[in-house]
Amino acid sequence: METHSDPPLPATPAKAEATPETVAVAVATAPAIQLRTLRASDPLRWLAAGVSDFKRAPGIGLFYGACFMVMGWALLKVFEHAPAYTLALSAGFLLMGPFLCLGLYRVSQRLENGEKPDFGDSLLAWDTRTGQLAIFGFVLLVLEMLWGRATLVLFAVSFDGMPDFKGSLMALLSADNLPFIAAWAAVGAVFASLIYSVSVISIPMILHRQTDAITAGLTSLRLVLTQTGVMILWGLLIAGLVLLALLPWFAGLLLVGPVIGHASWHAYRQAVVD
Repeated sequence: METHSDPPLPATPAKAEATPETVAVAVATAPAIQLRTLRASDPLRWLAAGVSDFKRAPGIGLFYGACFMVMGWALLKVFEHAPAYTLALSAGFLLMGPFLCLGLYRVSQRLENGEKPDFGDSLLAWDTRTGQLAIFGFVLLVLEMLWGRATLVLFAVSFDGMPDFKGSLMALLSADNLPFIAAWAAVGAVFASLIYSVSVISIPMILHRQTDAITAGLTSLRLVLTQTGVMILWGLLIAGLVLLALLPWFAGLLLVGPVIGHASWHAYRQAVVD
């Protein structure tokens, strides 16, 4: 008597293990974050939106503006006693600025969602993204330290000892020191451009999209490389407004600081597709 056996069941495919190689492939093949095409008039629109947000939450904005002003006073105090270190530490504005603006980004985010901004909420905006913000902050810190070291080396090879407050100003204005001024400006331009490129939209992106620090930095860099003209214009507007705000006694930063912070949120929101 013949016996019939059931056909063998198809083998269940083994579950692939998550190795570093497979993770790397998954990251490499993940769809890139899409960017919108920007126009030359957009930076002015971002500034207008920043002014609007500041008017809707002036108390919070003035607090962060005061923080920027105090940073300027501290920098000036250092300049009176150690001008070489001031040139190095001035890069700290580019390092601390985006993180101080975290609270302003949160205010703009609340206003965009039709919610009422809260001062305590703005102060704790970093709380939900501590790890990624710390990673990004470390990258900026390394760049700032390299910039500071390069500046100190330039001072050391260009001057016989460090000049005092008055002497440093006269040295920088002297025609005999044009090679130093040119080298210092070139080094500063390289590091400032790099820091700007990787951070111009990174921190609001980390706050808003819950993305990782590396992706945010690379997206910011891609935005600058693919839409260079608009982003250079935006950077020049920021630099020009900050320079104007330094007089008198950094008081202009009370208004310019928060407006630029809010405007940077709107720059990110327009540049990156949801």
